[in-house]
Amino acid sequence: MKIYNTMTRKKENFKPIEEGKVKLYACGPTVYNYFHIGNARAFLFFDVVRRYFEFLGYEMTYVQNITDIEDKLINQAKAEQTTVKKVAQKYIDAFLEDTASLGIKKVNHHPKATEYIGEMIDLIKKLVENNFAYEVDGDVYFSVVNFKNYGKLSGRNIDDLKVGARVKANVQKRHPADFTLWKKAKPEEPSWGSPWGKGRPGWHTECVVMSRSILGETFDIHGGGNDLIFPHHENEIAQAEASSGKPLANYWMHNGYLNIEGEKMSKSLNNFFTARDILKKYDAEAIRFFFLSKHYRSPIDFNEDIIIESSKAVEGFYSILKTVNFLKIENNAPNYSAEMLQLKEKFINAMNDDFNTAKAISVLFEIVKLFKKSNDENFAHLLVELGKSVGFFQNIADHLAEDLGEITENLIELLIEYRNTFKKEKNWEMADKIRNDLQKLNIQLKDTSSGTDWSISK
Repeated sequence: MKIYNTMTRKKENFKPIEEGKVKLYACGPTVYNYFHIGNARAFLFFDVVRRYFEFLGYEMTYVQNITDIEDKLINQAKAEQTTVKKVAQKYIDAFLEDTASLGIKKVNHHPKATEYIGEMIDLIKKLVENNFAYEVDGDVYFSVVNFKNYGKLSGRNIDDLKVGARVKANVQKRHPADFTLWKKAKPEEPSWGSPWGKGRPGWHTECVVMSRSILGETFDIHGGGNDLIFPHHENEIAQAEASSGKPLANYWMHNGYLNIEGEKMSKSLNNFFTARDILKKYDAEAIRFFFLSKHYRSPIDFNEDIIIESSKAVEGFYSILKTVNFLKIENNAPNYSAEMLQLKEKFINAMNDDFNTAKAISVLFEIVKLFKKSNDENFAHLLVELGKSVGFFQNIADHLAEDLGEITENLIELLIEYRNTFKKEKNWEMADKIRNDLQKLNIQLKDTSSGTDWSISK
């Protein structure tokens, strides 16, 4: 397997630290609002990474943090006239509900920032003691000048980091790019005691501590969206390496932006749709298909027409399962032909090439095409096996059962039409037979002046 490593800017052969096991950390939500569909791209993609590694037989430990203390939560608590803790819990519950609705598998660990304050203070103390950080009037900053490798992930040079869009002016800092490790408490804000007085940790420190506490000083993969490369992940690396001398992660993976009319989707630009809103209009598998039909590192334009096409593509997959009545053959052991095994290998090769889901999905379409020519139920088994590895077909029984319910209703209505025809022809024998046969199936008919009603008796 090859993975594009943002750190080296090239594809590298993946070699886990511990054979047969993969430790993955992907940045989670700051829980001050419902997450938008742009955030969903990262959550869905790393769900695919996790699922595919499991498909290959790896034992996964997937950690996704929850930032439950930050300026945005404080501002939201003021706006909602409630506490930061209540805001955090409200949107944690919403996050878990919405990710489940998207078909995202529950991660192994969801650490909350507020549960690791003591460890964060210990890390900051160590950085101060080793001259990588300094305190000014209750605030503590990381000194980028004292960390010689600062900028290696993003490719930025600290001499070029002047005051600007991402570097705010602060007269307390020794260098404009120095970043906050500990924020001095403001009146009526949540705070914790520390050697520098009451305050709270900075966002970049939170992720370093939570990831290393669960996965160890160095783990396999650290992931997130492109917008996190700088400054967030750059600042994580600086703290981790300055405190331990070891890399935080061996592979850094970043997914591309979701754009709206060419601009990155974000709350600050107010051009976003929440995942919750989109799920009211479209099926979760259609949304998954929409994202996976593009390579994860490529930008993708949000387009409802494409999601509609994605819905049709997913329905095309299910049409095969309906044709072979998959619920009845699901537990049959498949017998793959040489052609099917070649398709499976083609799918795996695509996924092993830096998770090329777009190419892998094209293999699923090949399976559909060949099934239509042969009607061989083994193609359906292959479609499900490979589709599940990237998160499709999670609820086959429910999906097909719901459809079966629609078919059943249509058949009942059709039989009622036949009965009405027989009644008009005064063929009472056939009309009564339909009524009696339906009654044996607990379906009761009631003739009214406006037509025939039916109901199912228990």
